[in-house]
Amino acid sequence: MSLQTQIDQDIKQAMLAKQSEKLRGLRAIKSALLLAKTEKGAAEELTEEAEIKVLQKLVKQRKESADIYQAQNRPDLYQIETEEMEVIEAYLPKQMDRAEIETYLKDLIGRVGATSVKDMGKVMGAANKELAGKADGRTISEVVKQLLA
Repeated sequence: MSLQTQIDQDIKQAMLAKQSEKLRGLRAIKSALLLAKTEKGAAEELTEEAEIKVLQKLVKQRKESADIYQAQNRPDLYQIETEEMEVIEAYLPKQMDRAEIETYLKDLIGRVGATSVKDMGKVMGAANKELAGKADGRTISEVVKQLLA
């Protein structure tokens, strides 16, 4: 079942159950997916990777907004952003923790043949492809720097 179909079904269920918090997040996902489909040069159907990128972008936006609202002492808006973020994250693949990323990257560094920080570009390119949606790019970068140093 495609993500779009799943979202549509979940929107109906949330409407019937009168779950306004969940409904907000689901509508945000639906809107972002429709926008991605109608972008110039976009394929008629989004690939799973493209859907994951859209969801990650939404989570990142919510996280940044939540941080701003918390800094400005706006708990009402902070709560809305975190609720939406939780709904969106439910549709993303399970994120790897730092230890899992580290063991994976040690293996990848061996396969790529990287020996120093100069080879970071090769490792990052392969890691971003293979770990797309499963790990945050910033965390991957930090672990690669640490392992190659």
